[in-house]
Amino acid sequence: QVQVSESGGGLVQPGGSLRVSCTASGTITMNTMAWYRQTPGKERDRIATFASNGSTTYADSVRGRFTISRDDSKKSMFLQMNDLKPEDTAVYYCAIPYTSGTQTKVMWGRGIQVTVSS
Repeated sequence: QVQVSESGGGLVQPGGSLRVSCTASGTITMNTMAWYRQTPGKERDRIATFASNGSTTYADSVRGRFTISRDDSKKSMFLQMNDLKPEDTAVYYCAIPYTSGTQTKVMWGRGIQVTVSS
């Protein structure tokens, strides 16, 4: 059974940095992994992806400040967040693909809170 967990969140001042991590257990596929974030009352937004070929994408709101990376040998993914702003405050989720029968599905972590405040 695939399980995913995030770590590394917390409180940081504006302009600061934080690194969140995601680790999976079980059998996963090495397809595109992604980070999402969600604030109360709003939809979960995808903010960064990392494909198996090494290509990355970023939402406009985080491009140039956030960096996604992954370590397939450790079934892990990371999000380095620099120059954090109060509007980055959200619950951050990682999305890890896995195969169930003939279907590719996504396993979500429980999410981790990141709060940017002075």
